[in-house]
Amino acid sequence: MAFELPPLPYPADALEPHMSANTFSYHHAKHHKAYVDNLNKLIEGTEFAGLSLVEIVKASEGKNPGVFNNSAQVWNHTFFWSSMKPNGGGAPTGKIAEKINADFGSFDAFVEQFKTAGATQFGSGWAWLVLGTDGKLKVTKTGNAETPFTKGDKPLLTLDVWEHAYYLDYQNLRPKFIETFLTSLVNWEFANANLDAPLHPGV
Repeated sequence: MAFELPPLPYPADALEPHMSANTFSYHHAKHHKAYVDNLNKLIEGTEFAGLSLVEIVKASEGKNPGVFNNSAQVWNHTFFWSSMKPNGGGAPTGKIAEKINADFGSFDAFVEQFKTAGATQFGSGWAWLVLGTDGKLKVTKTGNAETPFTKGDKPLLTLDVWEHAYYLDYQNLRPKFIETFLTSLVNWEFANANLDAPLHPGV
């Protein structure tokens, strides 16, 4: 069965003024949709047809770049939309707050690591908060379509730092975009839920 573009978890204008409906009209309705459409064309009649999105990402890594890039980008973008919410941002509460304090030393220390990861990812990529195989939280970054779950880490939230994610609203000011994500957009309820839940299906 063909994959479909997942709807946004909020109206396209819900994150304004921090992320515009105009950005979503390109980023979700065009970029994300193109990954879905390309993936469907690439897997039709292949060994990947009938697999879940997560299974396709894992099975294609290192073997089929076209399928991997498109499937991973479908997953990454779906996960990114849910990593934000209207009136988000600020310090977390609940179990994720306790884990951040325990594993980073403080919320401020996490913020600095996350800002650095996003700002220093050369070219296109992603900044992540993940639960490592050792049971501890860590910040990581990946290039292009790469995603942490193929290495055993469980993503809890992510920030897209490809230029198309922020250029219409922030131009070349990636650090300002990262700051705004942390202060006004990040969805800590989503990160809390991901701590104990199975890996997000991405669809």
